[in-house]
Amino acid sequence: MTAISAGMVKQLREKSGAGIMDCKQALAECEADIEKAVDFLRKKGLATAKKRAGRATMEGAVQSYIHMGGKIGVLVEVNCETDFVAKTDDFLAFVKNIAMHVAASNPVGIVEEDVPQDVIDREKEIYRAQALEMGKPEKMVDKIAEGKLSKFFKESCLMNQPYVKDPNMTITDYLNDVIAKTGEKITIKRFARFQTGES
Repeated sequence: MTAISAGMVKQLREKSGAGIMDCKQALAECEADIEKAVDFLRKKGLATAKKRAGRATMEGAVQSYIHMGGKIGVLVEVNCETDFVAKTDDFLAFVKNIAMHVAASNPVGIVEEDVPQDVIDREKEIYRAQALEMGKPEKMVDKIAEGKLSKFFKESCLMNQPYVKDPNMTITDYLNDVIAKTGEKITIKRFARFQTGES
């Protein structure tokens, strides 16, 4: 069995943000392979998130973020189960980072269901017109439009977007990591983004 050094635990903690005991366990399970241990901890976080999915989230925080010298402003509400977690550094950093991400990425909604039908119809129409313009056969146009719409949801819905501070993870991955750390269900409830000059 590979010896697990304090340096390895420290390195894994810095990469994953998990607690000392969790890092030791992950390194032991993954034969001291740091990358495998990171994946192990992320999967564990996902399991925690699934376990807590039915819990009520009545506490939380509202955070604002102002960008570009007052040109873009964001308000975001994130909920958790207890007031205790709502005051922790991990939770508050998450809320702040989500507000910053919304300022940078301008999502249309939190999940696909939040995207208004008129926006979906307009996008579909544009994709259909593009496909026809490219000379694609009529019978393939709808399939192409559906594929592009799927890509649109991936890029435009907050939970699907790559996190601006770490594009290797989506906002869903980031949320699951914070759920694993805090041990509570956390939900991004709503956001509003304002930009000067927008109608």
